[in-house]
Amino acid sequence: MATGYAAPANTQYVGSLACKACHPEVWSTFFRNAHFKSVAMKKEDPAHTGCEGCHGPGGAHVASYGGRKNIRVFSQLTPAETTAVCLECHAKDLPRANIYASEHTQADVVCTSCHSIHHSSGPRFLLAKQQAELCYQCHEGVRSQFAMPARHRVDEGAMTCSDCHNPHGSFAATWGMGTNQTMQQAAFDVEQPCLRCHTDKRGPLVFEHASVRVEGCTACHFAHGSTNTKLLRRPVVFTLCLECHNGAGTFGRETASVYSTPFSHNLLDPRYQRCTLCHVRIHGSNSDPMFLR
Repeated sequence: MATGYAAPANTQYVGSLACKACHPEVWSTFFRNAHFKSVAMKKEDPAHTGCEGCHGPGGAHVASYGGRKNIRVFSQLTPAETTAVCLECHAKDLPRANIYASEHTQADVVCTSCHSIHHSSGPRFLLAKQQAELCYQCHEGVRSQFAMPARHRVDEGAMTCSDCHNPHGSFAATWGMGTNQTMQQAAFDVEQPCLRCHTDKRGPLVFEHASVRVEGCTACHFAHGSTNTKLLRRPVVFTLCLECHNGAGTFGRETASVYSTPFSHNLLDPRYQRCTLCHVRIHGSNSDPMFLR
């Protein structure tokens, strides 16, 4: 993709050392930067390493004693141009294969919106801020969910947003009818990201709970946080189960419909309002089709 930046007539590469005199605040820490390589100091392939790897040849810039007209300045590029420059090197990375289909890219959130190439404060990925705080800048609603009584421990640092999400865009999901609007990062290549940690729920299982395989974990659980125990969508278990188990429909692998609650179960009795007291293998079982103990 062509960018709006036009290389000046003097396309000579001068090497990163020439930048030191005018940009000492960048140079002093650039040796710790992932974009710094020793070959840049030797002027070997400067088009892909060091300062000129991103900003373009600096011959005209140095000859004119600075100025923004003859060097690539990212603050003057459009979002599409910024993305194109970064992909000159990063396009081969599989996690970025869907970056143009990403909701971030489509909303003009580009690489420099999240990454600070010169002054990163994070230990990894050259992030402009700590990852959670960076995501909260736009996703304020998610911040409040992580403050709920039952939640994933993101604020405590036990996990990060990118453990479940790929901010650069993800492939089509194999769960939830193939829709994936939250850029979830599949675990084990094709499975829900929840299974990265909850491996005991993965299977394969002889008797699967259809909602787990088809709709996914979020059919019953909130992903970020909930006021209910175990991140459930409803405070009372049987009301959650009855969303599906009403006997309606003739679908499923055996077209046997969804099992309805038997008449022997009086749902006014608290004993029968706690379905998982008996149906303990609710995510799937190797021994009982009713997920009993």
